[in-house]
Parts: sequence; structure tokens; C-alpha cells
Amino acid sequence: MNQPRLSQAIQRIEASPTTAMTDRATELREQGRDIISLSVGEPDFATPAHVIDAAKAALDAGETKYTPVTGTARLKKAAALHFERDLGIATDPANVIVSAGGKQVIFEALAATVSEGDEVIVPAPWWVSYPQMVRFCGGKVVPLRTHAHHRFHFDPAEVEALIGPRTRWLMLNSPGNPTGAVFPADMLRGIGEVLRRHPQILVLSDDIYSPLIYTGQPHATLASLCPDLADRICTVSGVSKSHAMTGFRIGVATGPNWLISAMGKLQSNTSGNPASISQAAAVAAFEGPQDFLAGWRERFRKRRDMVVAAVNAIPGLSCPVPEGAFYVFVDATSLMSRFGDDTKLALHLLDHGVAVVAASAFGGKNGFRISFAADDAVLEEAMKRIAAALA
Repeated sequence: MNQPRLSQAIQRIEASPTTAMTDRATELREQGRDIISLSVGEPDFATPAHVIDAAKAALDAGETKYTPVTGTARLKKAAALHFERDLGIATDPANVIVSAGGKQVIFEALAATVSEGDEVIVPAPWWVSYPQMVRFCGGKVVPLRTHAHHRFHFDPAEVEALIGPRTRWLMLNSPGNPTGAVFPADMLRGIGEVLRRHPQILVLSDDIYSPLIYTGQPHATLASLCPDLADRICTVSGVSKSHAMTGFRIGVATGPNWLISAMGKLQSNTSGNPASISQAAAVAAFEGPQDFLAGWRERFRKRRDMVVAAVNAIPGLSCPVPEGAFYVFVDATSLMSRFGDDTKLALHLLDHGVAVVAASAFGGKNGFRISFAADDAVLEEAMKRIAAALA
């Protein structure tokens, strides 16, 4: 039997390692194994009641039909409110697109602009899907290596050193997945200076974790700090992390009209509109009370501190204190002579009842990522299992 002929584009990419590990943990649980999953970035808190009520009201009102492809007028207006209130970006609803999750928004921005051989600068460690999306589009990933001893920040000059004639995009993610890095305003202003010297470069700023910063400083994003560059910046946000709405699948982006229009053209021929009920719920998320976020943030901060202390108490492991998001990026270099590589280490921990994701999945090495978006007691038990597995 002849093998199916897959496209070159699909052969350039791999399945997401984070979802693969989460799926494996689910399979083991279904087999009766006691597995704690710290592999997925999903808040364990309940979706706020006013958001659930809005979804129920939309169902009761029969709002179950198609909507405009790029989102309802009401949600675009609510998203524009969010961008200005929470990120400091003044935007018009016409320059907003709503998609089925932040992942779709990012893919559409790249697919609409990246041609064969174009280069995309991506700080590493990176979120697993960034390089896969670039490769699918025929682009080349140019890694910008960052390090724990610099808090995973980088100097703007390092960006400029990587720019070439085919550079199309710079990807920014702050607070970052998987490292929890938060980019300070001065660093972003320096990046803005570099970009002014290279007008061909676009910037994708993934701000999905913006409510989760533990430094006490306000969130900084490039489009707010450098409004003169707004016609080259696509800023991505959503409700998945901020409002515990991962299953609703709503992502939003704002950027120059030419780019948003191109993304809408692609969306009109692929998924069509995001789910109508999810859009109604997202309106409530953006327009409704935001005061609960302070309590969630404090609970995440306490979990972070507990996990960091536990990691650094285990011989062979170490990690910096993440400044945002809900991940700890663990270094296990001294254990590699025992395990060979970090994938084998992650599988060893899975055998001992804890699912994590190897650092190599994120363009890093010799370690793993822990999500601390889990109940306190669950995290404490997971850290005990990790310590026992490595004893």
C-alpha cells in the first residue's frame, strides 16, 4: 500500500509536545494510574460566574447562529476597551479580530505575511507553537538565545545582530511561556529604537499572560510604549488565562488595518467565526468586574514561591523565580549524565506520577517546565513525587 502523500508544510512541523504530554497523562489516568499533570497552562480556578451567566443568557436568547467572521461588533468593542484599559493601546474596533483562541490569531498573522525563506526572530526558550507555525508557513526560525542568569531578558543589540535581508517578524512574549520572564519597559523601548532602523520588520507581541505579573510593576507592551510603531505591531490577548476560559476558545488581536484585514480573509476561508456563545461570554469577561484578578494573582504568587522553594531544595535541580505567568522553568543539567536527555527525565517523572514537559520542547535544554496552575495540595504532592523520583 502506498503511503499517503502529505504536504511539505505539514511535514515541516511536529505535534505540540505540551498537548502530547497532557494527552499521555490522561491516557494513563484512564488506565487507572495516579498521575498529576503539571504539563498544561490552564488555570484551575472556576470561570467567573458573571461570564457563565452571559453564556447561558446567550443560549436562552437563541444566539446560536453565524456571527460576522471576525467577531461581533459588541465583542470587538469590548476587546478594544480591554486593549486600552489593560494594555494602554488605543485602538479602533475595526482594527480588532476575534478568533478561536490566541493560537489561531498568531497563526493567521504569520500565514498572512510569511513567505518561503522569510526569517522570524524568536527568543528562546519559546512557546512550543511559535516555531512550528513559522515552519509551516515556509519561514525560517532565527533563535535569540536567552538565559536564566539574565532572567531570560535580552539586549536590544542582540536583536539587531540577528536581523538580515529576509527578516520579517520579531516575536515577543511577556510574561513569557515557558520561563515566566517579564520584559521591562526600558528593554522594550530599546527594541523600539532598533525597529526604527529596520522598517521592514513586523512585531508580534503575545500579551496573553499580562494580568499575571508578580513584580509589582505595571505591564509593559511595545505598542503602548512606542505608538509610532503601531502600524507594524500585532498585539495578541484573550480571556483564556485571565478569566479561566481555556475551553471557550477566544483570542483577540489588534494591529494595522491591512494586517487585520488579511487575517480576516484567511479566517473567512478556514474556520469562519468563533463560537457565538463563547463570544457573548468574552464580552462579559472584558466588560465585567476585574477585581477578582488580584486574588487570583496572589494565589498564583504563593504557589510560585512554594514550587520554586521545593525545586531548589531538590539536589540536581534549580530554577530562577519567574516574574509572571504560571510556569517554573527548571534546570536539571547536573542530572543529564544520569538520564541522557531531558525527554528521558520527563518520562522518568511521568513513571513516578507527575507529568511535566521537557525543556527541549521549548527550544531549551537539560530541564523541564512545571505549570503551577494547580491546587496547592496537588502541587505539594507533585513536588514530593519529583523529589522521590530523583532521590
